[in-house]
Amino acid sequence: MTDQLTGDGVRIAVARTTRAPNDFTELAKIIGSSGLMRRRYGYYWTKLVGVVVALAAALTAFVLIGDTWWQLFTGAVLAVLFTQIAMLGHDAAHRQIFVSGRWNDWTATVLGNLLVGMSYGWWQHKHTRHHANPNKLGSDPDIELPVVSFTPDQVSRRAMSFGPLVGWVLAHQGMFFFPILLLEGLALHASSVRRVVSREPLRRRPVEAGFLAVRIAGYLALVFFVLSPGIAFVFLAVQLGLFGVYMGLSFAPNHKGMPLVPADVRLDFLRRQVLMSRNIRGTRLLDVVMGGLNYQIEHHLFPSMPRPHLRKASGTIREYCVAHDVRYTETGLWESYRIVARYINRVGLGERDPFECPLLQQRQAV
Repeated sequence: MTDQLTGDGVRIAVARTTRAPNDFTELAKIIGSSGLMRRRYGYYWTKLVGVVVALAAALTAFVLIGDTWWQLFTGAVLAVLFTQIAMLGHDAAHRQIFVSGRWNDWTATVLGNLLVGMSYGWWQHKHTRHHANPNKLGSDPDIELPVVSFTPDQVSRRAMSFGPLVGWVLAHQGMFFFPILLLEGLALHASSVRRVVSREPLRRRPVEAGFLAVRIAGYLALVFFVLSPGIAFVFLAVQLGLFGVYMGLSFAPNHKGMPLVPADVRLDFLRRQVLMSRNIRGTRLLDVVMGGLNYQIEHHLFPSMPRPHLRKASGTIREYCVAHDVRYTETGLWESYRIVARYINRVGLGERDPFECPLLQQRQAV
């Protein structure tokens, strides 16, 4: 018996056999024997010390430069630094840095809450659900966003609830998607604060709340102490806006526009992670810029694999997927953004099957 999952413009038959679940076990043995799961302490300690020194230098420069519009460039630098620190916190949350879970948890908490202003507990809860069922309807929180619709059902429901103006915006949501990212930084801070003050379960709530309070209140106090109010507000808009854009541009290409999984379809682990993920090809500089998120397939299959091993693992995993007839999707960075924008815009217009990925259609049209 098979389930049918639509993706890349073709029907993908997912067989429920005794062999399919063993495909990942075989791959895991290959990856394990290659040594690609071993920890890279030198790499990560260098990055941990480096980002702390860089942040200290940027904040010192901010104070020394003083009350001037040149601080907008400092805001841009801080946006990049905070995003790179958040990516390092992502690695710690996935147990990539240390063997000890406790060390990884505390590292992620310090990096996320104290340095970036994002709740590690809130993010971990959300991100764990995403990794368990990427792009699965009713299970993946990353396709249940308040301002972007990824299925015709979401479009019709929101259009009926909020009226014709919202319906028009949804019909053009591809055009608004990237500008909306300017608000993502503010939304991440707000969601973090909301989680730590809510009654929802949260480990180390006092620690997270304390770190967030120090980070957010201390940062705002420093900004308004050094800058006059007008410059301070513009500085915060630039820093938060660019932080949100950088974060969004790093995460959006990974799954948006890939097949969505119906709630009643069950897939084995290998196919559940590979078929719904997209890699972004590029140089080692892109690896740094995207924090390793450009190897989304490898990351979803082996979340605890240290970031510097993902590039090497990609060749082995690509060959394995080809040999086992599992579609391995890889594209360029700018092409991925075009795919994402076109996909969500056409969903808003009600013109496409949400389980249909535009990548193969583009290639077939060439």
